[in-house]
Amino acid sequence: MADSKPLISGNWKMNCNHLEAIQLVQKLDFKLQSKDYDRVEICVHPPFTDLRSIQTLIDGDKMSLKLGAQNCSWFESGAYTGEVSPSMLAKLNVSYVIVGHSERRELFGETDEIVRKKLEAVLRHNMSPILCVGDTLEEYETEKTQDKVFFQIQSGLKGLSFEQLSKVVVAYEPIWAIGTGHNATPSQAQATCSFIRSIISDLGGSEAASVVRIQYGGSVRPGNAHDLLSQPDINGLLVGSASLDADSFAEIINFA
Repeated sequence: MADSKPLISGNWKMNCNHLEAIQLVQKLDFKLQSKDYDRVEICVHPPFTDLRSIQTLIDGDKMSLKLGAQNCSWFESGAYTGEVSPSMLAKLNVSYVIVGHSERRELFGETDEIVRKKLEAVLRHNMSPILCVGDTLEEYETEKTQDKVFFQIQSGLKGLSFEQLSKVVVAYEPIWAIGTGHNATPSQAQATCSFIRSIISDLGGSEAASVVRIQYGGSVRPGNAHDLLSQPDINGLLVGSASLDADSFAEIINFA
């Protein structure tokens, strides 16, 4: 069964070497209190080269932070130069793996079929996939947001069992808001997240829809975190650049 607490994830993207990563996590943990971890599940997603360093730090200092990855292969092993398998991540105590982030889809050509394969691979290794979905500016302006999101959710989740669905997190990230400073308004984000929950209900039933956590991502910052998290169908945030600053990320967490 999925954790009922809001999930605040920090996606560091291609930032921080392993020394910088250690410093960032130490500073973040220093700013958080046990009551923060009681209220919120907090996960950081550093680059692959930082994972072992952060895992060692979390384990050694008995931190309550969860460790996440930004991507993975759907292959278990073999001649796939440059790829990282889900079994490798599981051995590092990774809890969450982002799949289908818009940058993977838009910049690296990942199709819905590839995203589905990655999602299934993550589940096979008892980790939770964070399935990213979202619309481009053109799709938003031509009122095709729901069409785009519907197809991405269907492709990613159709046919999964209740047990599998209960481990999935969905992140709605309007592509036009990522890194632009122009986030969706709370009401816009809520409308799409509510639509996503209705799709999940159609696929797996109302109970599945109630346990799947839905995050919002896209220019999340301390100034808008509270209003976003106040929406009934937003159960967390996928934070980009603001998660690279311990003060800003801790402030966002405090709003949850």
